[in-house]
Amino acid sequence: PPQKKMLEERQYQKARTQFVQMVAELATRPQNIETLQNAGVMSLLRPLLLDVVPTIQQTAALALGRLANYNNDLAEAVVKGDILPQLVYSLAEQNRFYKKAAAFVLRAVGKHSPQLAQAIVDCGALDTLVICLEDFDPGVKEAAAWALGYIARHNAELSQAVVDAGAVPLLVLCIQEPEIALKRVAASALSDISKHSPELAQTVVDVGAIAHLAQMILNPDSKLKHQVLSALSQIAKHSVDLAEMVVEAEIFPVVLTCLKDKDEYVKKNASTLIREIAKHTPELSQLIVNAGGVAAVIDCIGSCKGNIRLPGIMMLGYVAAHSENLAMAVIISKGVPQLSVCLSEEPEDHIKAAAAWALGQIGRHTPEHARAVAVTNTLPVLLSLYMSTESSEDLQVKSKKAIKNILQKCTYLPALEPFLYDAPPNILKHVVGQFSKVLPHDSKARRLFVTSGGLKKIQEIKAEPESLLQEYINSINNCYPEEIVRYYSPGYSDTLLQRVDSYQPITN
Repeated sequence: PPQKKMLEERQYQKARTQFVQMVAELATRPQNIETLQNAGVMSLLRPLLLDVVPTIQQTAALALGRLANYNNDLAEAVVKGDILPQLVYSLAEQNRFYKKAAAFVLRAVGKHSPQLAQAIVDCGALDTLVICLEDFDPGVKEAAAWALGYIARHNAELSQAVVDAGAVPLLVLCIQEPEIALKRVAASALSDISKHSPELAQTVVDVGAIAHLAQMILNPDSKLKHQVLSALSQIAKHSVDLAEMVVEAEIFPVVLTCLKDKDEYVKKNASTLIREIAKHTPELSQLIVNAGGVAAVIDCIGSCKGNIRLPGIMMLGYVAAHSENLAMAVIISKGVPQLSVCLSEEPEDHIKAAAAWALGQIGRHTPEHARAVAVTNTLPVLLSLYMSTESSEDLQVKSKKAIKNILQKCTYLPALEPFLYDAPPNILKHVVGQFSKVLPHDSKARRLFVTSGGLKKIQEIKAEPESLLQEYINSINNCYPEEIVRYYSPGYSDTLLQRVDSYQPITN
């Protein structure tokens, strides 16, 4: 009878609803994923994507998305199970709830690897996702932008496919919408598209993205700020022209307020943006100095720890590398003591290595620059990092290079003297070289070199005859009377004692 049939249908619908809701709920907790996978839940969800009841379709898609989001194998299963064409079809046809859920599945599959993202491109999803960027519902726009960003993130080819589908102008419209969540995701997608190449960044610039991004630097929402700063960095990093276009959007001095933000990632991304601009040319670095950017970055490094400091440390190195005057600007803003603290305090080798590199860039210009670094006791720290077997290879290389850069300009002898005792031969050569340059022209230093034990130490160094080191030793010895040099040479006191032994006093 019809009543019984209706009752059965209702019960069957209730059972399907309970099933998909249960799976969707279980899939929110990592500890359940393996059980669901082993129970073959993927193949059970697939027919429910075509269910006559819209809520069942949506919940089935949500459950699939949560599973695919969890790991590569489950995402592969969505591709192998031929679920993608079904989703793409529904994405074009269904209501907004289903569109959001379907876009979520595509994002969850595409995020794991370039191969999986390519599978989404191959089934024609991009055109449909781009149409969703024009949807009336902001939630649908957001879900589509998110999926497109995750596909573009992997590499230049996938990013180009997203561009070719016409996503960029619509993403720029999305960052102008009032919803913060949509702005964030659209800015993040623009960042993911721009990062791979100057050409891709140019497509983002050509539709006027920079001005809209720059206007949001002072938005109170931290998550939005860090996406906006990231997008501007990914544009500015590629070339002088692109960096200049970002600067022309008048991001200085407003971007400097982000260096004081309470959110660590806003600080980090603001430092990264400034670094990506500073690295290109002395002119761009000078512009940052003039805006107060160097002092602001140094304060920022002082106010945070670990990886948050890294872009600021590198930025100071890039600025200092360009010219004497720019390196002096870093010194005047008290950058050296701050970098010195990073070198000593940071536990991680890659951050120490960046600080070592930056200090080398500051000290390598003139004796004045080298002295500014040497007086902070940085050299012994660099030496011990270079000598330490605990240090990573990169840290050893960077420390050695920094020591060499600083020593070759350093004429401040008190900082060099300890090196006569501790330095290995390959570094000792540079130290002795500096003494051989300074001592001939400075009588006070010559006297001090004797009384401090330096001259005695020089006589103990065993150098190859004809070597550069031996040449340096000779030019130091030539600064002193012969008997003084003899007096401080090893074995001289024995020679004197022998003379005492063999001396025959004259007896009357």
